Amino acid sequence: MVSGTSGRVFVTRPIPDVGLDFLRAAGAHVEVWGGAGDAPAHHDLAQWLRGCDVLLSLLTERIDATLLEGAPHLRGIANYAVGHDNIELPTATRLGIPVSNTPDVLTESTADLTWALLLGAARRVVEADRYMRLGNYRLWGPKLLLGEDVSPGCEGATKQLGIIGFGRIGQAVARRAQGFSMRVVAHHPSAPERVERSGLAAAVSLEQLLATSDFVSLHVPLTETTRHLIGAAELGAMRSSAVLVNTSRGAVVDEKALVEALASGDIAAAGLDVYEHEPAMATGLAELPNTVLLPHIGSASRGTRDAMARIAATNAVAMLRGEAAPQCINPEIYDSAAFDARIRRLQPGEPRLTT
Repeated sequence: MVSGTSGRVFVTRPIPDVGLDFLRAAGAHVEVWGGAGDAPAHHDLAQWLRGCDVLLSLLTERIDATLLEGAPHLRGIANYAVGHDNIELPTATRLGIPVSNTPDVLTESTADLTWALLLGAARRVVEADRYMRLGNYRLWGPKLLLGEDVSPGCEGATKQLGIIGFGRIGQAVARRAQGFSMRVVAHHPSAPERVERSGLAAAVSLEQLLATSDFVSLHVPLTETTRHLIGAAELGAMRSSAVLVNTSRGAVVDEKALVEALASGDIAAAGLDVYEHEPAMATGLAELPNTVLLPHIGSASRGTRDAMARIAATNAVAMLRGEAAPQCINPEIYDSAAFDARIRRLQPGEPRLTT
């Protein structure tokens, strides 16, 4: 148990109790959004931010410059997510506001779900489930719901998994591929040497990966360079028998182009946990039988979500105290005049933070 903390923490939507309990045990006054609708609107966030000391936000809440500039008492933002593209980080840094995330804890859970999507799409599991539920199964036949092997199968043909983005999750996905005796290739745009050092995959260009892989799995963050990384041209370069899996960020894929590629047979199937304009899906995607579509549950194991809540709460408590948040993603602010001025304004007479 921690103690000796005071201040208001606004939580944009309910998180697991372990995180809320930690905040309250630390002495924080915790307020969880309880308004109408699923999430606070922009004007609701603006109102809450004017009075809270720390914001504990979810990936679905867009924290833009207007909100940040209108939050004079804000000591930090603890994001309940690994990603942080929902927060305008340059503005937060300029204003001296630390931002944290919840790294590492969801690696294994997301890698597991990636394989669930891959196997589900390859073996047409969702189609088969629907077939049963509709009462269509009356007679077994040798051509019933034919899918693709992931292992070499009876033909002994080694399948290739292409991984785009070879960070923690990409590498965890690669390790699981060993159990299916797959050939693994990877493309890591920012640090290609990481692939060869891992010993888990062969480093290849994006073009080579797309042209030769039976399965393509996406694990890159969303940046200006990765937005629509997979578009019409890239989908057209893939094998017609290939399966695309995305558990990273929806906008990494041009979803309209994906619908067209799936409908035309340019690729065989797709397994998606994220969407370009989430929670909305591109027109026609839901009607395609060759898809497995999940509602962003990559980290949705009980243990992982509890761990994320604990990490976010720990970061929030550090921010309330004016201490360095353990998972701060803009740590350079702690040596900035903007942070110094903000903390001195919020905590008159207290010494400057040292790290």
